[in-house]
Amino acid sequence: MGRAMFFMVQGPPPGMNYLARIREMGSKANPFFGLMGIEVEHAGEGEAIISMTVRPDMLNGEGWLQGGVFTALADEAMVLAIYSLIGPDDRIATITESTTFIGGSREGCLYALGKVVKKGRRVVFAEGEVRDGARAGPLLSRSTAAFAVRAGHRT
Repeated sequence: MGRAMFFMVQGPPPGMNYLARIREMGSKANPFFGLMGIEVEHAGEGEAIISMTVRPDMLNGEGWLQGGVFTALADEAMVLAIYSLIGPDDRIATITESTTFIGGSREGCLYALGKVVKKGRRVVFAEGEVRDGARAGPLLSRSTAAFAVRAGHRT
C-alpha cells in the first residue's frame, strides 16, 4: 500500500493574504503547489503566471495529462491574479468555473496564465489559459470563473 502524505497549513496571519504567503513561503504556503511541482513565475497587477512540469504519475489511463490538472492550474493562476488586486484581509471563494479543453499534453512544461477581467466589490470575473512549453505556446485549455470576495474576512 502507498504512503499517504499530509500537510498542515496554518491560517494566514492578520494582514497577510494568500499571495503574500506565497511570496514569503513559496510552495509551502500551498500544499498543492508542492505536490504538483508548481512554480510561481509572476503575480501582480491582476495577472499571474505559474508553471508545472508534467510527470508520468499525472497521466490518465490513455497516457494524457488528466483534465482536472488543466482546470486546477488555470484556477490557481486566476486566484493569484485576483489576490494581487484585493486587500490583505480579503478572501475569495469560487462561485462558478468552466474549462474548455483544446489540446492535450503527455510531457513537458505547462504554463498557466490568469487574469482579472472585471473586479467588483463583491464579485471578480477572471480568465485562465494553460499553454504548452512556453507562455505563448500552443493553447491547451481556457477557463472562465467568477469568485466571491469576502471583504475584511479574518480566519
